[in-house]
Amino acid sequence: MAETRKYGTRAARDLYQVSPDSRDARGRNRWTHEFAHRFALAAVVVWCWAGYAAADDVPITSTAPIKIAVFAFELEDFSAAKEQGSSPNETAYLAQSTEEAKQQLLQSGRYSLIDTAAADMGAAKGQGLRNCGGCEAPIAMKLGADQTLIGVVTKISMMEYVVQFQVRDARKGAVISHFSTDLRMGAHDSWFRGVRWLMKNRMLAAK
Repeated sequence: MAETRKYGTRAARDLYQVSPDSRDARGRNRWTHEFAHRFALAAVVVWCWAGYAAADDVPITSTAPIKIAVFAFELEDFSAAKEQGSSPNETAYLAQSTEEAKQQLLQSGRYSLIDTAAADMGAAKGQGLRNCGGCEAPIAMKLGADQTLIGVVTKISMMEYVVQFQVRDARKGAVISHFSTDLRMGAHDSWFRGVRWLMKNRMLAAK
């Protein structure tokens, strides 16, 4: 009877006693589980970091270009040859100056051009846009422009001139900015250079 109890007790002890191999297996399982958990956390961190890095690489959307109506440049002549009127060459140089202003605005990326070919210029007839009291604003607004630009080349003499820009809000009619060069020296075919200088160093340089 005592022997039976002894073997029974030993059997019970052996039943509940975990073998070294079993302990090793459970240790490996626990280590594997912990490693998998840590790996999953690391993967989440890397994924989040990659998401933020990708977000940083996405360029910030810039504001839409300003729609501007650039009207044909006008000549204001104070020279001794004023009574003779504008020559064909001067008309061509004014057109060249207008195109130079348009190209500088486009290349800046800050403006998009509104075509003024179909504009109703009746309000400026006989006096020009420079003397019509801001009539270019409603004209440009009908064309869908946000702003207007009128340019004037003031001819002092055969070799002296001044270039001026006036920018106006097409909806409100208010003058936004006015830019002017100093007195410049050069023949008529250099007017566009004065326009280029004024664009780069004044209008487009302004923030």
